[in-house]
Amino acid sequence: MLSIIGGGLAGCEAAWQAAERGVHVRLYEMRPQRATEAHVTDRLAELVCSNSLGSDVTDRPSGLLKAELRRMGSFLLDCADATAVPAGSALAVDREAFAERVTARLEAHPGIEIVREEVTELPDGPTIIASGPLTSPALSDALAALSGEEHLFFFDAISPIVEGDSVDMDVAFRQSRWDRGDQAGGDYINCPLDRDEYEAFVDALLAAERIPLKSFEAAIDAGVKAGLHRFFEGCLPIEVIASRGREALAYGPLRPVGLTDPRTGRRPYACVQLRQDDLAGTLYNLVGFQTNLKFEEQKRVFALIPGLADAQWERLGQMHRNTFLSAPRLLDPTLRFRGREDLFCAGQLTGIEGYAGNVASGLLAGWNAARTMNGEAPVTLPQDTMLGALCHYIANADPAHFQPMKSNMGLLPALPPPEGRRKKRKKRERQAAHAGRALASLDGFLRGVDPLPAAERDPRISA
Repeated sequence: MLSIIGGGLAGCEAAWQAAERGVHVRLYEMRPQRATEAHVTDRLAELVCSNSLGSDVTDRPSGLLKAELRRMGSFLLDCADATAVPAGSALAVDREAFAERVTARLEAHPGIEIVREEVTELPDGPTIIASGPLTSPALSDALAALSGEEHLFFFDAISPIVEGDSVDMDVAFRQSRWDRGDQAGGDYINCPLDRDEYEAFVDALLAAERIPLKSFEAAIDAGVKAGLHRFFEGCLPIEVIASRGREALAYGPLRPVGLTDPRTGRRPYACVQLRQDDLAGTLYNLVGFQTNLKFEEQKRVFALIPGLADAQWERLGQMHRNTFLSAPRLLDPTLRFRGREDLFCAGQLTGIEGYAGNVASGLLAGWNAARTMNGEAPVTLPQDTMLGALCHYIANADPAHFQPMKSNMGLLPALPPPEGRRKKRKKRERQAAHAGRALASLDGFLRGVDPLPAAERDPRISA
């Protein structure tokens, strides 16, 4: 039997992959017996930060990773595609429908037993640790005892969600960047700001009161003493971004490129984008608006955004602790713990960031745990694939400066010079070349370890 600790994205994907390979799985999820600082339901694979899995365009890092996952037969990508909502070139889901679908399919699988209780000690025998960024204190202690390493802490934040019919569409407008959308007018609602409105918003944001992080003081102290960053750079609270410079937001989450305000016929000075959060199209989240402002302050400050003066909030933003291991010291590229052949790790604990990355690490851990139990050697993916590059990074990064990593093209090995040309490839051309090489490499690799053709694993993929 394989024990999997954690019913998030990584744990659910790992459970499915192992069970499909003939392994009996016991999947532990502590909710609802024990709550976390961020989850609101007891469903498996609940998305707490955003409903977007990132770009679905193959020549973008996140899109390439999802293309690899589809070729490898990802269970959660199938569930995400079935519950997708309009999001331009990104893959976003109705988070409730997604979690319900994942939970129902796992509960119905004959090879998976779901146990609703907290795990306080590491089980004996084959195990995958996928307890996520909100690992309970007792299990954190068990992990620390196992690894001999102190955990590394940073703080993560979630974005607020607004009721769509409370947005003033006389001010806001629908458009996807560069008009890349499927809905009439575009998949995103955009709230444009002129220079004065932007300056007033930044002033209010910087002056607003934040929620004290008293429950995380020990984690803060540990991080400061270890010389670590307090926040994860890939998911900074919006007020922290604003504190780094007056124009930081205009060049960050409020960048207006690819958008045109129909009232002026010009690109706005800055723009807040709202992305659909449910299939019915009634809820929208503020893209890039992770925050730790007090709730009343959020209502006051966000009301300054044009189109949101009378907004009704379904959920306000909040901050929670995020925990990850010193993977370069502890894990190899197969996601197996060094020194213990039957123990694997998956999800954000590994230092692989982002929803798609969590799914991907769960897929590989579940696959490799099953291979180990079936008497086969675990596989290391080619380094020129996105998942292979991520696993190589976390296993070989400098432990002294290790930070979580999302998929990005910079992790991939350099491309050979283009034949017959002196000039370097342009960025988009280079990204497309990386994607083509990665998918070809993965297909060749899969033929050696999995005889099922890619098109049969996912019929949307052409041979």
